[in-house]
Amino acid sequence: MKTYALTLPVDGLDTWRDHKRYLWMLGLVVPLLPFIAMALHTWTGAAATLWLGPVVVLVVVPLIDLVAGFDRSNPPDEVMEALEEDRYYRWITYAFLPVQYAGLIAGMWFLSTQDAGVAGNVGLALTLGTVAGIGINTAHELGHKKESAERWLARVALAQCFYGHFYIEHNRGHHVRVATPQDPASSRMGESFYAFWPRTVVGSLRSAWRVERKRFARRDKHPYRLGNDVLNAWLMSAVLWGALIAVFGVGILPYLVIQAVFGFSLLEVVNYMEHYGMLRQQIGPPDRRRYERVTPAHSWNSNNVATNVLLYHLQRHSDHHANPTRRFQTLRDFAESPVLPTGYTGMMLLAVIPPLFRATMDPLVVAHYDGDLRLANLAPRKREKLLARYPVPVAGTDADRPDTAVAVVGDDVAAARCPGCGHTYVVAEGNELEGFAAGTSWAEVPDDWTCPDCGVRDKVDFIPLARAES
Repeated sequence: MKTYALTLPVDGLDTWRDHKRYLWMLGLVVPLLPFIAMALHTWTGAAATLWLGPVVVLVVVPLIDLVAGFDRSNPPDEVMEALEEDRYYRWITYAFLPVQYAGLIAGMWFLSTQDAGVAGNVGLALTLGTVAGIGINTAHELGHKKESAERWLARVALAQCFYGHFYIEHNRGHHVRVATPQDPASSRMGESFYAFWPRTVVGSLRSAWRVERKRFARRDKHPYRLGNDVLNAWLMSAVLWGALIAVFGVGILPYLVIQAVFGFSLLEVVNYMEHYGMLRQQIGPPDRRRYERVTPAHSWNSNNVATNVLLYHLQRHSDHHANPTRRFQTLRDFAESPVLPTGYTGMMLLAVIPPLFRATMDPLVVAHYDGDLRLANLAPRKREKLLARYPVPVAGTDADRPDTAVAVVGDDVAAARCPGCGHTYVVAEGNELEGFAAGTSWAEVPDDWTCPDCGVRDKVDFIPLARAES
């Protein structure tokens, strides 16, 4: 196991090891599930074996979470950079994709040539959808990185589900508006998963299109072009599906649809629980209101080992929103983060049974806001009922907070840097991808622009740089 030397001892040790280093490879078991399911069916002839994917992820993993315990350990600060640069962790995520697509092709071959009955075929489609859903999480990890190759790999991972617009909406929509009523991927207290699902599926698509349309509008161009990352992502999916249908016949189309819907529904049920009821408060003077910066208090977290390994530390969601470009192996646990009663996979089961989910989560939201639900993100149609059920304490919380950020103004700014992720806007270079031509002054950059790499810091947060620094 790789050892990192420490200048300053931690817990009396002058070295540190990632004790999950080789456990991360267990995530590659997921894309192998279709092969295992088809092998079991060949051996036993039982159609039930083809349902292996959802059984493993939604039953077996939650049970392992209950007995495997928790991992709250964080890497020491001085090894963070070296840990980030360790390419072993990158290759684990890269390796998911070829196995994912090999399983998809093998699955389509099976569905077109073998006779497993309708129940067996649906089960295999759901197993393929399970892989696709976890593949979206792999795409999530890759899509936040600055390297263009990794961002393209993210779109490849999303193609199976026909959900490529997630790459745009998640990075430039969800991370900007998370834990606000404007975010379609942040669920509201009192909202069931079945009400959330159509709102987030349709809303996320609209959000992604608006982001791309605005980007091209800055260059006075229409969005209907291959450079539009929504359109080229859909084109990638259309080519993939078209090739599979051409090879294996149109009879696989219903199963392609089933696996896609199940795959992106796994994503959305995770979205549903990650920020349930969480609300960022508005700050600043009446004429310049904006939402406070994302803090650990705006995400539900979990440190259950099994699901953390399966989902590349997705459950350390607070650190991810604070540092979206940070790689999974360096994500930290915050003691002040609100904690779910079990891992994400176990919470998925609760989410599809609304009375159980609300009985579990609503009291946790109330406790998180010290009984003052005026500070929570409430479903509009349930607001009055929730406030009546959970009366506001006599001494309500004062949510009015000042905005201490000082905007960088003036045409003499040569460059400005995001204090979070370090992204630098250089006036002389502009940012063609964002729609800013070379020479676009800092003053011409819209006030509602946010950092394109992290989505956490607004233009007002950026720090001006001297010409030598830029």
